[in-house]
Amino acid sequence: MALIEGTNCGFVTVAPSVDPDGEGTGQIDNLSAGFRVVAPVGATAITEIGWYCPAASEAANFQVGLYSHDAVNDEPEARLVVSADTAKGTEAGWKLASVSLAITVGTTYWICVQCDDTATVTTIDRTNTAGERQVYKTSEGASENLIDPWGASDGSSERLLAIYVVYTTAGGGIDTAKKRMSATHLLVPSYPMAILPD
Repeated sequence: MALIEGTNCGFVTVAPSVDPDGEGTGQIDNLSAGFRVVAPVGATAITEIGWYCPAASEAANFQVGLYSHDAVNDEPEARLVVSADTAKGTEAGWKLASVSLAITVGTTYWICVQCDDTATVTTIDRTNTAGERQVYKTSEGASENLIDPWGASDGSSERLLAIYVVYTTAGGGIDTAKKRMSATHLLVPSYPMAILPD
């Protein structure tokens, strides 16, 4: 499987459970990163945000959140919701946290994740995709928290990241308590690639 928006990244109705097998990986610890998404038809609220860590690293906390869109600079703006600090654990797999926020169909948002520093680089799956937009930030405290407002990004790329947000529709909720990938499944890429642009 590859990173497919609506299936294992971006807005989804069911949380992904298997290795998304992105094109490569990039560093996610000691920074904040996210990518631009648009709320799909029928979406009314979000309940969970998760991200995929393809290899083991030391224990650390992470935060996930949703930001509004800065249309002028094409990057995150105001933090709309953020999770509590959540333990990442030490194994590979999907990392997730509960959130709760009403959203508007057709509105542009940014799904973001921040992971505390680890001695061994903690990575996230990613795929270069023309027309997409991913940003990262290390300054102004972004290496320690999802800050509000986001401010100026420290870099950007045309990429999808392995970050999803579960949404609900009018008239019913989504069961996110799905069986997720075993933490014993490791992905060790043969060519580690950083989120930071060359």
